Amino acid sequence: MIVLYGRPLDNKNQLVSGPYKRAEAPNNCPEFPHMSGGVAFVTGSSQGIGKAIALRLASDGFEIAINDIDSKLLALETVKKEIEESTGKQALICVGDVSVEENVKAMIESVVKTFSSLDVMVANAGICPCGPLNDMSVEEWERAFTVNVIGTFLCYKYASLQMIAQGKGGRLIGASSNAGKQGQRMMGIYASTKFAIRGLTQSAALEYGKHQITVNAYCPGPIDTEMARKAAQDIGGDIEAVLNMYTQTAAVGRIGEPADVANLVSFLASKHSGYLTGQTISIDGGLIFD
Repeated sequence: MIVLYGRPLDNKNQLVSGPYKRAEAPNNCPEFPHMSGGVAFVTGSSQGIGKAIALRLASDGFEIAINDIDSKLLALETVKKEIEESTGKQALICVGDVSVEENVKAMIESVVKTFSSLDVMVANAGICPCGPLNDMSVEEWERAFTVNVIGTFLCYKYASLQMIAQGKGGRLIGASSNAGKQGQRMMGIYASTKFAIRGLTQSAALEYGKHQITVNAYCPGPIDTEMARKAAQDIGGDIEAVLNMYTQTAAVGRIGEPADVANLVSFLASKHSGYLTGQTISIDGGLIFD
């Protein structure tokens, strides 16, 4: 029987009449691994936020699989070495394009073959096209949605299938943006993809919750990364001027660092976040308030 806010639903999803009864957590709810154990897969982790997340989760005790496209292989090898030398944890390189279904399936299979499990999926990979809407082509729209949205969907889909088969719950974590909460000039395509990730994350949370899989997304503001600096250049030309503008606007008076986002993901990946799902959490120094 399905329970909604403590009230049972019949087979037509109608509330059953009668006195309110408190909904109890299932007595077979698996205990999610502590931060000192488990396997995490982080896409787009050769640099920037993804790299910081991989390093943080490894320091939390997770075995780590890292990913990026072919052209980032050398950077991935550097990240792998840094993880293994700084944490003692094994790191697996999974080269592939998250927008290609067979690539995602193969990468998750490789993670499970190597580590015998998958507990945390961080769908971090993405691109950030910028420019006036009337200058953007259909091909640019399609590419952005293919990488950012379909890529996140494929990660959620195949990671959740593995987690369901394991029967011990898990964590799916997506990458939105403060542009996914408030549209911004010159970022129409990017903002649209990040709004879509919020909706996908909420729907996935509702579907996977019964399997003790939580689904959340982090929502960064300006973070000092190569991609953010490229976007700032595309938007305003003067990178430092754009970053200074955000510094002056943010409540905390600074630009974020990749480690700021990684700290949030560390919590979302842990057992302590088990009652949090379907949320897209801003981490932007106080630029946008929900």
